[in-house]
Amino acid sequence: MEKKIVVKSTVGLHASLAAKVVQAASKYSVDITLHYHDKVVDVKSILGLMSLAVPQGENVVVVAQGDQAERAIDEIADLLESR
Repeated sequence: MEKKIVVKSTVGLHASLAAKVVQAASKYSVDITLHYHDKVVDVKSILGLMSLAVPQGENVVVVAQGDQAERAIDEIADLLESR
């Protein structure tokens, strides 16, 4: 399952937001990746997320596989789409 998301945080995917995303993703026993341009990182890796330096207004795609994929993606989307 995958979902296209617009990062709405005014400072983009910064350390604090990345930490919240990692914490949310870690609750689920699913494989989750975030795709930005030609890069793909594990959503459970704070360094991976921060290395993308995604600015506000950019589109990312979150891909998850597993029984709780939809719930995991929805929770991550809520975090990334909040200001």
